[in-house]
Amino acid sequence: MISWGLQVGVPVRTLSPILLVGGSVASPTTVLLGRLDARGALQYVGRTSALPREAARALAAQLTMQPGAHPWTGWTFSAGWGTREVLRVELVEPVLVGEVAADVSLDAAGRWRHPVRWLRVRADAAPTDAPVFGSGNEPDAG
Repeated sequence: MISWGLQVGVPVRTLSPILLVGGSVASPTTVLLGRLDARGALQYVGRTSALPREAARALAAQLTMQPGAHPWTGWTFSAGWGTREVLRVELVEPVLVGEVAADVSLDAAGRWRHPVRWLRVRADAAPTDAPVFGSGNEPDAG
């Protein structure tokens, strides 16, 4: 049998707290996601691909701007692969949890190698229900 060393991305459903949105809270275009590490600090894990219009509307109705300090105040994010353009983001209160379909491929830092696909807000989940940052790409238990 010949092995070509190809890695096939198999998406798993998993949870992640919503920390920032690209675009605006009223009209999000992408979601930037994080997870709590073992010390309880929020770590960036990746972002979604462009949100479908209906998903963006549904999400916007549930987002709340972060009052006061946010763990990622002052951070900047690239608008896309290979560009120096900075993504316009708005900080949101990190209390909503999103369910995403993520490729199992992670980079050396433990972040998703590819954009994840947005599925829905999980109102039944808390940020602490998401897998701990650095534990891999655990699927959603529920």
